[in-house]
Amino acid sequence: MSANPKITDWSGRIVWVVGASSGIGRALAEALSARGARVIASARRSEALLSLRPACARYLTLDVGRASDLQAAIKTLEEEHLLPDVVFWVAGVYHPMACEALELDGVRETFEVNTLAAYVGLKHMLQAWAQTPGQPRHWSWVSSVAGYRGLPQAAAYGASKAALTYLAEVSHLELRSKAVAVSVVQPGFVETRLTAKNDFAMPAIITPEAAASATLQGLARGQFEIHYPKRFTLWLKLLRLLPYGLYFRLMRSALPKSSSHGNS
Repeated sequence: MSANPKITDWSGRIVWVVGASSGIGRALAEALSARGARVIASARRSEALLSLRPACARYLTLDVGRASDLQAAIKTLEEEHLLPDVVFWVAGVYHPMACEALELDGVRETFEVNTLAAYVGLKHMLQAWAQTPGQPRHWSWVSSVAGYRGLPQAAAYGASKAALTYLAEVSHLELRSKAVAVSVVQPGFVETRLTAKNDFAMPAIITPEAAASATLQGLARGQFEIHYPKRFTLWLKLLRLLPYGLYFRLMRSALPKSSSHGNS
């Protein structure tokens, strides 16, 4: 039995992609439009949205870090009778940083955009959806395997994604009775402007288009957790099962010597 209703036909569905300017969000917007969905694309950068034309039915420029922007966007969709059947929450920022070099402004922005904004968006969309109870909806959170366990250089980003995954699990449990299905997407490395900041090898990295295709395949199977590419994410799932002592030993062995501070 699948965790969620399977979505195999996107024709005519109203889909809101939050964070559609580039990367996975943009690839999803284009793929969904090609499958007949009425796509609402939103992002901070209006010029990036304009370049999506004519793929999408509606464009909304907004900063998810501002609660007022989210409220106004959802109100606009209500007024235009464009409340989405499906929401893809892809918006996020990435500031790689180690504990010994924390940048508090970056930490604050990471949690405001990656975590707090998700709560704000969910709260106001649920209030809007409550006006038409019983109509099936779906909310898909795009999180990251960086939230599985503590990883070097991910002191802020990994923690924010771990929190988002927790919210996905809770919302899946609580909203099923309200006809709202919930899924969480856990990508590995994807070629985006965020991963371009990394100065280390990124195994099994895939294109945004491959990520979008894997996401839609997971929804077609009715999965709650959609993770990819499997050749990478399955190893991380295995690491998540290890006891702390063994996990820390393995991770320290993978760190550059200058970053390894042994207390073993």
